[in-house]
Amino acid sequence: MPLAIVNSRGLDGLSAPEVAVEVHLAGGLPGVTLVGLPDTEVKEARDRVRAALQNSGFDFPNKRITVNLAPADLPKESGRFDLPIALGLLAASGQIPGQTLESYEFAGELSLSGELRPIRGALAMVLAAGHGGRRFVLPAASADEAALAGAGSVLTANSLLEVCAHLSGQGALAECPIAETFGVVADAYADLAEVRGQTQAKRALEIAAAGGHSILLIGPPGTGKSMLATRLPGLLPPMTREAALESAAVLSLAGQFRPQNFGCHPYRAPHHTASAAALVGGGGVPRPGEISLAHEGVLFLDELPEFDRRVLEALREPLESGRIHISRAARQAEFPARFQLVAAMNPCPCGQHGDVSGKCRCTPDQVARYRGKLSGPLLDRIDLQVEVPALPAEALQRAADGEPSSAVRRRAAAARERQQLRQGKSNARLSNNEIDQHCRPDAAGAALLKQALTRLNLSARAYHRVLRVARSIADLAGSESIATSHIAEAVQYRRFAKD
Repeated sequence: MPLAIVNSRGLDGLSAPEVAVEVHLAGGLPGVTLVGLPDTEVKEARDRVRAALQNSGFDFPNKRITVNLAPADLPKESGRFDLPIALGLLAASGQIPGQTLESYEFAGELSLSGELRPIRGALAMVLAAGHGGRRFVLPAASADEAALAGAGSVLTANSLLEVCAHLSGQGALAECPIAETFGVVADAYADLAEVRGQTQAKRALEIAAAGGHSILLIGPPGTGKSMLATRLPGLLPPMTREAALESAAVLSLAGQFRPQNFGCHPYRAPHHTASAAALVGGGGVPRPGEISLAHEGVLFLDELPEFDRRVLEALREPLESGRIHISRAARQAEFPARFQLVAAMNPCPCGQHGDVSGKCRCTPDQVARYRGKLSGPLLDRIDLQVEVPALPAEALQRAADGEPSSAVRRRAAAARERQQLRQGKSNARLSNNEIDQHCRPDAAGAALLKQALTRLNLSARAYHRVLRVARSIADLAGSESIATSHIAEAVQYRRFAKD
């Protein structure tokens, strides 16, 4: 038959809409025309498919070939359409039975020898295909990723020949095993016990892990700010399977997912030269940025004032909403971005401001200008602002005696469980109405908070964030009410913005 239709999947943000690959053979001068908004990678498929068919022992049709990728208004990108295009050509030319294609979906990039190479976004496509009732054929190199979807209708192949043998009834493709459970290896994260001293910063990390709060670490160079930041993922409560799948799907879109890391909280640390598009996502075909790749994990911004101010301001909305909506002239995409921000900065340009040795030679104007690189609205959205001072020599020479991450993680998980039972979300995600309902302090605490509001001149947003942090402190203590001590501790984490 001169026409064959092969089912596949595209990618549009985290969704994977169906794409019908229609192949038509007609008389006339031989040639291949690809239509349906293909990008350069898809257009190059004509050469990869030709070589793959010939090297696999098939005939490339000497016809006028038209390949339509429907729907026509959905841009198509990457080499995942190589396999469905090749199968469409073989079915349209009668080299494989076309009627067997209807119950399958295909995706895979072909090498010139006909071998199948792994593709980006396999997990998102398998999750979407599980609702369509068809079996999905993927490269074997993407099998570990596809197994995480928990769908029992995925077949894997190493080459075009294996797929054709299966469709012709001359062989059978391997079933992709289902990964029933997942667990995080104990040593997947750095241990908090390795950090010496910095008791207040460790306490702030525990509060951040318990309530899902963002945190800013301020201190001179070499005091352990980066070391503390790398320990936060190991303090976070374990992810649910749904959250782990969503995080893995985002990483898969960028080709950065590793099956052995499934269930681990991501840790992203972009350099301060990163652009706004690199941080929040973008491109002609929108792709996730660092904030989405850190979904359900930690985004660490070292040397915070060195980032371009426009880049930092782009963080304000996703810090509140937990999502990022990318709009371009031709396309829009939405990605999840529920990340915990950990930022680090020096107290002044030389980094020695406030040191008892008097090393700092920065003028007050220089210090104010340096700190002024961070806008008030951005600082307002950072819940915990903690000083990380230099340690004396004797503290560095003592053996590490801090708590291991596992002990802190158990307390944080218990506090997070209380929050889920009480309000169904972490404290950092509470709306203003929910704060009024769940974060009401006792009379003495309310009086202390009123006094702090006046003396520190806190904004309404900062006021609500103090209550959220106080609620997390109370949850760690197992207290149903927010007491004066909880308010007092929460207020001390807002002092930097007013120094």
